[in-house]
Amino acid sequence: MKVAIGFDLGPHQDWERATNFVQEAEKLGVDYCWTAETWGFDAATPIAYLAAKTSKIQLGTGIMQLGSRSPAMLAMTALSLSSMSGGRFTLGLGASGPQVVEGWHGVRFAHTLPRIRDAVAIVRMATRGERVAYKGEYYELPLPGGEGKALKSSAPPAEIPVYLATLGPQSLELTGEIADGWLGTSFMPEHADIFFNSIRKGAAGAGRPLADIDLQAAAGAVAFGDDLEKLIEPRRPGLAFTLGAMGSKQHNFYNAAYRRAGYADEALHVQKLWLEGKRDEAAAMVPEEMILQTNLLGTRDMVRDRIRKHHDAGVTTLRVQPTGESFEDRLDTLGQVVELVREVSAE
Repeated sequence: MKVAIGFDLGPHQDWERATNFVQEAEKLGVDYCWTAETWGFDAATPIAYLAAKTSKIQLGTGIMQLGSRSPAMLAMTALSLSSMSGGRFTLGLGASGPQVVEGWHGVRFAHTLPRIRDAVAIVRMATRGERVAYKGEYYELPLPGGEGKALKSSAPPAEIPVYLATLGPQSLELTGEIADGWLGTSFMPEHADIFFNSIRKGAAGAGRPLADIDLQAAAGAVAFGDDLEKLIEPRRPGLAFTLGAMGSKQHNFYNAAYRRAGYADEALHVQKLWLEGKRDEAAAMVPEEMILQTNLLGTRDMVRDRIRKHHDAGVTTLRVQPTGESFEDRLDTLGQVVELVREVSAE
């Protein structure tokens, strides 16, 4: 099992400090670093910066929002970042949600699955150096009835892995069918089948084994200690935000994933309180069990056991968020996680 981290600028947007952490993570043997985008910084530009500051670690966008770019622009960006990084770039894509796509980008959040399928197909054609003539359910290139022509990228071709961040059953099935990897969130190894069964079904339909897909699951925050209550409490607001604010009342894909995992009453209750503006009450109602199952908390033995559960569930890459009061503390936490993952993988 491999280890991945996110690029974390922190509250002060300290680029040098965040980059130093990635450099130290690379020395520890961390395999991936992912950048994110919501409605602030984009996911692609930091990759170019990190490519110049690192030499071995794989760099990926986790994720670039499909509604914000044409497939051709995705392909051009991917080719640039792959070239800059010496082939260390992975293109992570996702549909995001209606609040961001419609509120920030001014694009209708509709026909999500055809858009993903067509975009991935076009990106692969373009990055592999093929002439892009494509007619899908959502995209058609060149546009019919105009002066456009089928073009071939002038950049050197490259094999760029495409990962998808998906949560719903149909999008998970599409991931199994067409993606090189999965970027999973809202993940609990005890309920891995709500994700992996759909991915497995999509892979089987495409005639390939599940083993062909890198299953990267977010294991949440990592914090070591004997006082579980002290470790649990800081996690409540974040999970309440995920359940209540990561989407609209009608479309919260994270909340829906937890409901499918057996926490329907809890997830809906926390969401209701959050949407009513009762954020402290919402956080207080997050079950302790959910926090323990979505993070790596406790003694080394407890964290090792949680890592083993991810490994046994079929996770191939563990994405972690090491905590600590200082840079050195966070790095020490990450170092311990890397050691534990290696121990579990060697069992």
